[in-house]
Amino acid sequence: MKVSELAHEAGVTAETVRHYTRESLLEPTRNPTNGYQIYTRRDLERLRFIQRARTLGFSVIEVREILEQADQGDSPCPLVRDLLASRLPEIRQRITDLQALAARMEQALDAWAEMPDGTPDGHSLCRLIENFPEPLKHHSDDTRPAKEIP
Repeated sequence: MKVSELAHEAGVTAETVRHYTRESLLEPTRNPTNGYQIYTRRDLERLRFIQRARTLGFSVIEVREILEQADQGDSPCPLVRDLLASRLPEIRQRITDLQALAARMEQALDAWAEMPDGTPDGHSLCRLIENFPEPLKHHSDDTRPAKEIP
């Protein structure tokens, strides 16, 4: 199978196939006459596995590690469980942080609904943001900047 055929079979873009090939997650052979990369059914199965793993939140690096263990004949299942178990609290915290962000955004929109637009005047850039209350700090000695939410 060529790149486009594999992509079509897996329901992804050709660029996705090329990306995973560059990352060494797929290992096509080269056609000696034209230099095209040739993929097999095994590559299709690996690509589908990669897509499933990515939808579960595994990084490309983690997927590579999982595939390497499987390729060596070792069960990657303990690794998979450990990775997800360690990631879940982080994901739950991100959800909490995003919910707090959504609440602040709603509060801002409500507060700004009746405020007039302003023009930068050398002292102010945007009064909407400047007049919005700063978030409360958890510790009076905490001087670290707030963690940005992607």
